[in-house]
Amino acid sequence: MRVFAISDLHLSVNNPKPMDIFGPTWENYIEKIFDDWRAKVTSEDVVLLAGDFSWAMKLEDVIADFDMLKDLPGKKVIIRGNHDYWWKSISAVRKILPPNFYAIQNDAIKFENVVICGTRLWNIPDLKKATEEDVKIYKRELIRLNLTLDSAKQLQKEGDKLICMLHYPPYSFKEEDNEITKIMEEYKVDAVVYGHIHAYCRQNLILKKNSVVYYLTSCDIVKNTLIPIEV
Repeated sequence: MRVFAISDLHLSVNNPKPMDIFGPTWENYIEKIFDDWRAKVTSEDVVLLAGDFSWAMKLEDVIADFDMLKDLPGKKVIIRGNHDYWWKSISAVRKILPPNFYAIQNDAIKFENVVICGTRLWNIPDLKKATEEDVKIYKRELIRLNLTLDSAKQLQKEGDKLICMLHYPPYSFKEEDNEITKIMEEYKVDAVVYGHIHAYCRQNLILKKNSVVYYLTSCDIVKNTLIPIEV
């Protein structure tokens, strides 16, 4: 079993929103992703989708977007992004998922010797500039991060690898240590997968910080290819 990741697909079957207005990287990007997916992934593999899956506003509208991916090989694991407005309760989300799709929210899942958990997160607040609402959301997301990691630890056995999916980056463009990276190290996370960032990226696509490897997987940044997660 291998693990791959990609994020920010921004699908829009029932909510047409052409992405190529954002630049040439987005031209025919879905076809490029699917071609790469079919070339790399087998039915035994896992693909992590780290948020901003669809522009859909309602749960019933996102079904067509899932249908686009349902015949692609592999087990697909998804978390919520900031633009996934269709994502309501986790029970409602799971009811509409096709086979081999798995949604994570405050919990975790295990495939063979790999445990996967995740949460949306939020912008790391600059206390000099952040609004009270931003700080509130960030603190709530830290609670959810600990919940999903606690759930993962309950599944993890000796020798198992631990991957944490995030939508928002776990650090600023300076890639400095912070509260989030310390949590990852305390829980002995092996790899962190995240997205959200698009053009003008100033971060490393793969960064090893202390004991944790971080992967930036926004589809336009990674040239519409699935990124192998080494575990």
